[in-house]
Amino acid sequence: MQRFLMFSMILGLALAVPGSADEKKAEGKKEFKATCLVSGKDAVREQSVAYKEKKVYFCCGNCKAAYEKEPAKFTNKANWQLAQTRQYVQTKCPLSGGAVKKEQTTEIGGVKVAFCCGDCKGKAAAATGDDQVALAFSDEAFAKAFEPRQGQNKKKKAE
Repeated sequence: MQRFLMFSMILGLALAVPGSADEKKAEGKKEFKATCLVSGKDAVREQSVAYKEKKVYFCCGNCKAAYEKEPAKFTNKANWQLAQTRQYVQTKCPLSGGAVKKEQTTEIGGVKVAFCCGDCKGKAAAATGDDQVALAFSDEAFAKAFEPRQGQNKKKKAE
């Protein structure tokens, strides 16, 4: 009887514990990861605004309202978030518009950005903070280097 009770308790605990992130991925559920472009905190899917035919995400309604009040103030970070969330993919160098080389890559705000040469990579690596984000994700640089991911839209159109 005691063994049965112990087994029941262990089984009950095992069933009560939610699945790990690895288990969720194995089930085909993608984990949402975005950084609020206003506060820098983790963003949530429920707080979003349409941007460049995709979405940018915020941590709360206050940050969403701050963005909506002055969207131009957050352009570089909005472009950065589109790359971070993989709604846009890099196809060219953000500084020259030339073909990228895998060995000429640096990380900018958690996003790997490739460049055409060591000079472009060096300029980006030497910059810091918002200046670095602006080099790779200003509207001009973003237009040269990034394109919207098409796979998500094709599914929606087919439905």
